[in-house]
Amino acid sequence: MNKIADPSNTKSTALSFDTEGATPMMMQFLEIKEQYQDCLLFYRMGDFYELFFDDAVKAAEALDIALTKRGKHQGTEIPMAGVPVHSHENYLQRLIRKGFRVAVCEQMEDPAEAKKRGAKSVVKRGVVRLITPGTLTEDSLLDARRHNYLAAVSEIRGKVGLAWLDMSTGDFYVQPSDMGGLSAALARLDPGELLISDKLLNRSDMFDIYTDYKDVITPQPASRFDADNAQLRLKKLYEVAALDAFGGFEIAELSAAGALIDYVDLTQKGQMPRLSPPQRLAQGAAMEIDAATRRSLELTQTQSGERKGSLLSVIDRTRTGAGARQLAARLSAPLTNAGDINKRLDLVSYFHDRDGLRSDLRAALSECPDIERALSRLSIGRGGPRDLAAMRDGLACAFAIGNLLHKPDGGNDGLTTQPPALADHLTAMGHHGDLVDLLRRALGESLPLMARDGGFIAGGYHPALDELRMLSSESKKLIANLQARYIEQTAISSLKVKHNNVLGYFIEVPAKQADKMMDVDEFIHRQTMANAVRFTTVELSELESKVSKAGDQALALELELFDTLVTGVLEHADPIARCAQALAGLDVSAALAELARDQGCVRPNIDESLAFDIRAGRHPVVEAALRENASSPFVANDCRLEDEQSLWLITGPNMAGKSTFLRQNALIAVLAQIGAFVPAQSAHIGVIDRLFSRVGAADDLARGRSTFMVEMVETAAILNQASNRSLVILDEIGRGTATFDGLSIAWAVVENLHEINKCRGLFATHYHELTALAAKLAHLSCHTMLIKEWQGEVVFLHEVGAGSADRSYGIHVAQLAGLPKPVIKRAEQVLKTLEKGQQGGAVSKLADDLPLFAAAIEQVKQEEKSKTPALSPEQQALLDAVTEIDPDNLTPREALDTLYRLRAMRD
Repeated sequence: MNKIADPSNTKSTALSFDTEGATPMMMQFLEIKEQYQDCLLFYRMGDFYELFFDDAVKAAEALDIALTKRGKHQGTEIPMAGVPVHSHENYLQRLIRKGFRVAVCEQMEDPAEAKKRGAKSVVKRGVVRLITPGTLTEDSLLDARRHNYLAAVSEIRGKVGLAWLDMSTGDFYVQPSDMGGLSAALARLDPGELLISDKLLNRSDMFDIYTDYKDVITPQPASRFDADNAQLRLKKLYEVAALDAFGGFEIAELSAAGALIDYVDLTQKGQMPRLSPPQRLAQGAAMEIDAATRRSLELTQTQSGERKGSLLSVIDRTRTGAGARQLAARLSAPLTNAGDINKRLDLVSYFHDRDGLRSDLRAALSECPDIERALSRLSIGRGGPRDLAAMRDGLACAFAIGNLLHKPDGGNDGLTTQPPALADHLTAMGHHGDLVDLLRRALGESLPLMARDGGFIAGGYHPALDELRMLSSESKKLIANLQARYIEQTAISSLKVKHNNVLGYFIEVPAKQADKMMDVDEFIHRQTMANAVRFTTVELSELESKVSKAGDQALALELELFDTLVTGVLEHADPIARCAQALAGLDVSAALAELARDQGCVRPNIDESLAFDIRAGRHPVVEAALRENASSPFVANDCRLEDEQSLWLITGPNMAGKSTFLRQNALIAVLAQIGAFVPAQSAHIGVIDRLFSRVGAADDLARGRSTFMVEMVETAAILNQASNRSLVILDEIGRGTATFDGLSIAWAVVENLHEINKCRGLFATHYHELTALAAKLAHLSCHTMLIKEWQGEVVFLHEVGAGSADRSYGIHVAQLAGLPKPVIKRAEQVLKTLEKGQQGGAVSKLADDLPLFAAAIEQVKQEEKSKTPALSPEQQALLDAVTEIDPDNLTPREALDTLYRLRAMRD
């Protein structure tokens, strides 16, 4: 692995853009770099992208590549680093992930053209693209199974607008928001890059958002959020006179959407990708889940940032990248309209009940390429022949899937009625037979990545191209014939006709044989080397011209045909995008049906009531882990939050499963509202508008908040926002402060949830005093985690039952964790003293009795010693005899005699 060179002469300093005394090439670099000071400039030089000055130092450190030098600028050596053009995407990926922005500066002409202007002329160069975290389109830079959103936030006259798009798929959305709900909306999107105006960045009430997204925020001038200009940009992009056909948008939403379009145009240098018309997500259309709740429930990634172990990783059975992205989007934004949820559930049920159809559909989807992202690359001018092939194969898959789903239904019930969602998908898939046929005829079997490499148009598709290829092929045969004739003519068997990029075609013979050709007028001397001499002939030069011309003409014609094919695809861009979305929807529904079959999940009953009745519910992630490790089966539990028990107060010991129970019910609600079957025996859920989870504890050093402060901030958000349609799960509120303070806070929170928020909720606590509230609050119900005590040991049953616990069994858990036995013993003594005493008096007594700890250690030793059974006289004699043996000094005969003697003593 390359190491960075000694940077003693390449310290990071402010770059001077003064070009006095600079070479022509460096003058060009500085002029371009001055326009892109916030980016690393990938400056194309032949087969490498070179970086200079601070760019080189930063890139060398980030990529762990060699840092070299190239000349001097104003008396200081110029640091330089470079990456090969053919593998630059691998390096780009690493730079983008580390937060860098990259400006790609390409050669805009052939170096030969520059030479015509003079020996010192510099090749024309220009930046063709800015690569930022939110504007990626290459597969190598993206995760195929998740969206990469570029988002923008705008605030106008007190109203907030949020817009986001995925350049790699063309998805484009807007939604109204407010400052209170903005954080939850951004947490749902998890944008790769976030645009905010410099004016909005100065607002103190945006501080929390800055902290959460500081690594992805790209400040923009406030002028780019001008609402009037935004409308003009959108109308121009979609070539419409008014935006009414797309829906009614608030001015802040238009401002944010326009800022996105402006930024994409800026970074792509006018090469706009295909973007679907903006779709409006109405406020309240998706279940609101704030960032803390998402972290707590680990919906799409664990708290350590990994996908494995998250809910998404457990439920994702999709067969395509587009399907995986759609499933992740659904999981991030569960629906709140019961009709829409049940429409999704109808389709999952349809595939759930038809094993053969589901299996055939999933097999067909496995062959379907990612036409969404291929279409986006083609629309922005970065596609290649393989993207055209993806169009061909993907649309062919859609045709086959359409035929499969249009067949008379032979399902288990013999019905022929298809659910509305399936009919919608079949309609959206459309018919693309003519385009598929065109691409099948046009494309060859072996396709290069880039069109400029040529050789991708199938033989027989274009007669003129075939002729040029034939001419090129025949010319090569003629060159081979020429070589044979020259060998016969000169009697030099080692004569070769070769080619390189400098001389073109030439004749090469060993130096010792060159004299035979020097005197022949037909052979024209070209070059003498140490071991060989090179010649040419008029005939060879003419043939070379013909071969070169035919090859250039063939490539030029192929590129024209490629552009024509791309144009033909883009003329059908919108129908193709709808087809891609339909295939993704089918993939998600079939995958959820497969999951339900495999995991024994049931269809939930979703309506507009306030019900929450889960029978034999299970935690999907924990259950999957237990199954993977072949552990004991998961213990299912009921949860009924309605009527006289809409708020449960749950007590019980640590390690008994309280947190798992809390989370599993929240996850079941999320699964139900994305339109998935749920891990339970039955489930009846009235639509939940907001989900809050306060489970677990962590400090927040970035904001200067302690663990308890974080707990209180999150609890405050719940009490201020939860409605009677919300679901709230809270665990151990108040534990981060003094006992009486914590109990008082927990008490007040329970009362507020019951009397003010009136939401469905689960409240787990070790403050057993709270159970007294059950007599006062009509809808509060006490439940506990059941345990069984046996011979001084505690067995956790992981079952939830009615009633309350009188102990927390914390010392038992500490013993399981491996605390030293003296500590456990002393803790038991302290607990007994506290239970017998009267608070302060008992504590004072303990403080005066610290030597008891030493006594506890001695007591443990004595107990350990007493556990060792005493030996009988015979056993002691045998032990003494064994101890006296010196095996190193025994002869074989003595050793055998000793064994017999020991055996006799045993008998």
